Amino acid sequence: MAVKKKATTKKITTKKKVAPKTKAKSKTKKPAFGGYAINFAGRKETVEQVFGNKPIAPSEMTKKIWAFVKSKNLSNR
Repeated sequence: MAVKKKATTKKITTKKKVAPKTKAKSKTKKPAFGGYAINFAGRKETVEQVFGNKPIAPSEMTKKIWAFVKSKNLSNR
């Protein structure tokens, strides 16, 4: 009995296209996302005064921070 050899198949490889390198971007300071700039410098309020003494959810923290910023006119808008 003759032994049959398995047929070998060639693996087809494809070359990946590499995008050309772009120039490095300058490291200039960008404005805040959305154009908002909030300045808390010189504020005397503590975290407890802004948020209260009880635990709150992160969504409530966000609401209270923005209420504080708007009431004290701390944003540039």
